[in-house]
Amino acid sequence: MGQRTIQIKDRIVGDGQRTYILAEIGINHNGSLEIAKKLINSAVSSGCDAVKFQKRTPHLCVPVHQRDVMKETPWGTMTYLEYRDRVEFGEAEYREIDGYCKEKGIMWFASCWDEPSVDFLEQFSPVCHKVSSAVLTNDNLLRHLNATKRPIILSTGMSTMAEIRHAVSLLNQDRLLIAHCTSSYACRPEELNLNMIKTLRQEFNCPIGYSGHELGLVTTCAAVAMGASFVERHITLDRGMWGNDQKASLEPGDFKRLVNDIREIEKALGDGTKQVYDSERAVLLKLRKIS
Repeated sequence: MGQRTIQIKDRIVGDGQRTYILAEIGINHNGSLEIAKKLINSAVSSGCDAVKFQKRTPHLCVPVHQRDVMKETPWGTMTYLEYRDRVEFGEAEYREIDGYCKEKGIMWFASCWDEPSVDFLEQFSPVCHKVSSAVLTNDNLLRHLNATKRPIILSTGMSTMAEIRHAVSLLNQDRLLIAHCTSSYACRPEELNLNMIKTLRQEFNCPIGYSGHELGLVTTCAAVAMGASFVERHITLDRGMWGNDQKASLEPGDFKRLVNDIREIEKALGDGTKQVYDSERAVLLKLRKIS
């Protein structure tokens, strides 16, 4: 099945286009605007197209049975709900992020985990929205996101094909991008199942990408070679930093290598039409008898 392309701001994403590369900051900023800006700088210097955050309304997203669970944090012992509030950016921080990304010339958006977070992000006119794997089965949230009429990236970790098909049925496929994903941190190679990229490409007529949580770079590069039109990896300043996502993230140097490797792969893939290159002709004359 041919894949349509979708425009995200000034970038066209889909078959025949440069891979759209997304640096997932998520909550690796640990509630620090200074760290967030350093991560944005790293994404820019790496050559990424966009950075992504996560936006939650903690009292809606944290399950009741987890709210009062005590958690050891760098800021002391607190309840899990207090921790989620502690690392959540509000309007002032996102206004700063919005201005900073515009200054640096990089797109930004966020995964919204609840409907009020969608409304909150809309004030910044995001270039698109992201559906995290955790909320793929939240029909009301999907409908709310769809009503924004913005492009939507749907991550598919922890999901069956039936659940993916149902989620897709709630979204406008003219604005939809789907990311293959396995939601384990860090994900073992044998559970990456990169052939799902082919499966999704065959079933859905929209750009298919890859959201990876593995260690290393090579399997993400393989995803591009297998047809992923966009990729997402977590970015961190230091994998030893505190936080659940840090160990499955890429440090700035590795992220830059990943972007460079993807750009080399794009050059190497070619158009699939066999030809004899000018650079081969001297070898041809030397090794073959030309009548």
